[in-house]
Amino acid sequence: MESKIELYKALAAFQQEVPTIHEGTKGYGYTYANLNKILSIINPLLKKNGLGFTQVFEGHSINTTLFHIESGATIESVLEVPRDVVLKGMNHFQIIGSAITYYRRYSLSSILGLVTDVDADATGKELMTDAKFEKAKGFKLDHLNILLETYKFSKPQQRKELEEIRDKLKKQ
Repeated sequence: MESKIELYKALAAFQQEVPTIHEGTKGYGYTYANLNKILSIINPLLKKNGLGFTQVFEGHSINTTLFHIESGATIESVLEVPRDVVLKGMNHFQIIGSAITYYRRYSLSSILGLVTDVDADATGKELMTDAKFEKAKGFKLDHLNILLETYKFSKPQQRKELEEIRDKLKKQ
C-alpha cells in the first residue's frame, strides 16, 4: 500500500505541473493535441516526477500501465479498440493504425488526467457551426450577447468577428 501512496503522490505532483496540451490539430469540427505533441510535453515531467508508462497492443486492446519508478507501483487501464470501424479512403491496416494511435492518446490522457482537446461537452455549450455563424452576423445586440455566452467557438476568428459586430451595435 505504501508504494501506491508514492505513486499517487508522484502523479499528483505531475498533474500540478502539466499544462493543458492543445495544439489545435484539426479533426472533423474539433481540434485536439496529437500524440507527438502530448509526448513531447509529458515525457520530461514524467521523468522529473519519477513516473513512466507503457502502452501495449494486445489482441484488440490497448493496455496502458502507469508506473512509479522507485516503488514499482502501477495503475493500469485496458481499452478495447473497435474492429468494425470504416474510414473513407483507408485500407484495413491504416484503419487499425489510426485507431491504435487514437486510443493510445485517449487512454494516456485519461490515466494521467490530461486535457488535450477543446471539451465542449463538459462546458455544456453547443459548438458554433458555420451555418449558425453566418445567421448570427445579422442578429441584434441582445441576441448576439446571448449567443456569445451560449456557444463554444472552435474557430476563434468567428468569435472575434461576432464580438466586433456586437461592439459596433453598442456604439449605435
